[in-house]
Amino acid sequence: MPASKAAGDPRRVSDKRIAILQSAYIPWKGYFDIIGSVDIFVVYDDVQYPQKSHWHNRNLIKTQHGPKWLTVPVSKADGSFQTIDAMQLPLPFLNKHWQSIHNAYARAPHYKSFGPKLEALYKAAAAFTHLSELNLYFLAALTSQLGFDTQFVQSRDLAAGGAKTDRLLGICLELGATRYLSGPAAKAYLETDKFDAANVQVEWMDYSGYPAYPQLHGNFDPAVSVIDLLFNVGDNAIDFMKAPLPRT
Repeated sequence: MPASKAAGDPRRVSDKRIAILQSAYIPWKGYFDIIGSVDIFVVYDDVQYPQKSHWHNRNLIKTQHGPKWLTVPVSKADGSFQTIDAMQLPLPFLNKHWQSIHNAYARAPHYKSFGPKLEALYKAAAAFTHLSELNLYFLAALTSQLGFDTQFVQSRDLAAGGAKTDRLLGICLELGATRYLSGPAAKAYLETDKFDAANVQVEWMDYSGYPAYPQLHGNFDPAVSVIDLLFNVGDNAIDFMKAPLPRT
């Protein structure tokens, strides 16, 4: 699976939608709907790693024994403040994760076509030493598998500074965005008036109304990793997603 485009001038599109999110480990389909609905996806990992368990380093798969967490072991360097992209991978875990995935999905309808591709990704990922680069590797590959050609940019490579809304807006302006697609949780803190003043339209992702799809192992569970969708419906995965969102 080739990675999504990551080169070229990100300022070429006149009507440009971007999203800015912290990375997650093999996340659910809604995360990829945001990626697939924007021109540029900014991986916002030069911010503090949370103290509690988070989607940054774990996700769920569906097994015959119920939902199972796949957790990436991480360690901090010296110091109390550590960014997501500074988190290290101290222990081997990829073979164990792949074995759990194989056991859960070996009988899935599209295991024969998707399984070898995902297994190859897990083998190649052994070269990574930091969580952020591991996450970006899987995000780019799975984005391509879903048929999206979104460009990935890392926030640490941008000049925009400030905190919270000011930095998010600064990233949008630096990349020439006319639209900013955000997850609904940001409604609690995003100062949209600053975006309005800068002529950047704020749009909100809607995670409601996803259709169910055929799944192994009992009752439908909508919250599992996108790999569950790919193993079960293959190239028809986009039929059970919302991306790309229309531009109004």
